[in-house]
Amino acid sequence: MALSRIWSAFIILAVLAASAQLFFSSDHQQIYSKMVTGKAGDTTMTRVYDSAHVPRTVLQQLDGKQEYKQGEVRIRQLDNGSYITYKEQTADGILATCKSAVEICIGLIGIMALFMGFMRIAENAGGIRLLSRIIGPFFSRLFPGIPKGHPAMGHMMLNFSANLLGLDNAATPFGIKAMESLQELNPDKSKATDAQIMFLCLHAAGLTLIPVSIIALRARLSAANPTDIFLPCMIATFVATLAAMTIVALRQKINLFQPVIIGWIGGISALIAALIWYLSRLDREQMEGFSAVLSNGLILLIFLLIVFGALYKKINVFDAFVEGAKGGFETSVKIIPYLVGMLVAISMLRTSGVFDLVTGGLKYIFTALHLNIDIVDALPTALIKPLSGSGARGMMVDTMKVFGADSFAGRLSCVFQGSSDTTFYVIAVYFGAVGVKNTRYAIGSMLLADLVGIVTAILICSYWPW
Repeated sequence: MALSRIWSAFIILAVLAASAQLFFSSDHQQIYSKMVTGKAGDTTMTRVYDSAHVPRTVLQQLDGKQEYKQGEVRIRQLDNGSYITYKEQTADGILATCKSAVEICIGLIGIMALFMGFMRIAENAGGIRLLSRIIGPFFSRLFPGIPKGHPAMGHMMLNFSANLLGLDNAATPFGIKAMESLQELNPDKSKATDAQIMFLCLHAAGLTLIPVSIIALRARLSAANPTDIFLPCMIATFVATLAAMTIVALRQKINLFQPVIIGWIGGISALIAALIWYLSRLDREQMEGFSAVLSNGLILLIFLLIVFGALYKKINVFDAFVEGAKGGFETSVKIIPYLVGMLVAISMLRTSGVFDLVTGGLKYIFTALHLNIDIVDALPTALIKPLSGSGARGMMVDTMKVFGADSFAGRLSCVFQGSSDTTFYVIAVYFGAVGVKNTRYAIGSMLLADLVGIVTAILICSYWPW
């Protein structure tokens, strides 16, 4: 019911906000068209000012910058010295979003089929149960409702490992397979279990070792040191993951101070710290090279071990692969309605101008409280990240373009991008894949963990010696 209420609230809030702007402002006469048929990148209300007649308010907004941005408003200085102002739509409308949602699912079919096929080989060969027994002492305490040695533990471990290395393409199939395994233990198929909530909250915290895509984008935008956000991102996402674990553990009355849990968390923390120490000594090219070898090499190693194990167990490897791949195809098609519904609601929220209103309100509050106004310039990335990964990435790039890759706002937006996952996308895809409709307290816990990550990112960037 929580997801249903949030989804309905998104749509109602978007339509009411758009209607209010339509009737009370002459600058928003095309807002309904933007929400329904508009596409990201569409421009409206273009005006050019002669350099001798530029309004003082425009010059104050530019304040020495080549481009000024506030919501959808763009103001740029042209080569001839004149100024151009226009509105640029930052998100697709409803119709374009429906197409994008289906394209996302179609794009998942091949990846899902590949990894689900290898997962079936590993299951038939006993590899998943072996992995489950290895991590059983830790997971049996963190997920007390899962029987010891259950395959779900192995699937979750593969998902967490893929997330840690930034392997989004591999993390999704592993995660959906984990949800399907957990669903087998679910007595009420429409209601999320404690184990499913714990798993998704840890997954959505987005613990990632190397934010390679963020570093690459910073390098492309001429940052002086593209890797300088690496440690802040790692710290913020690690704190968010611990927060997610603690929030759910308190709700489920799980004692996190058990020696086994403390030992595993301490060991993982030490391993991450050692890798951070090693990676911090590398330059950008070396770090990207190491990340590529580690992440892609791990995938190839997993494939190799699965095939060797299956041949040793005398499993019909290709038949098992095809059988599993069929399940990947079916799952990709099954999540289409859930993803279309969620992405359309998010699209309406973004194109209605709600985020501009929220950002403007926050900027007013920060100014009144004499707080660092640069934080607000980076906040759109944090606000959109739970709703849309691509939208947040676009906001991050836009912030770096407008304020500079090495500005406080530019760096903070990068840390926001790397400190959490797309909560509502995760909810729609993972719960949709297994048909769970009652998500219980999952959304609230995930958003609270996101908030911890945001606050941590702000504190780190405010005091980090850049």
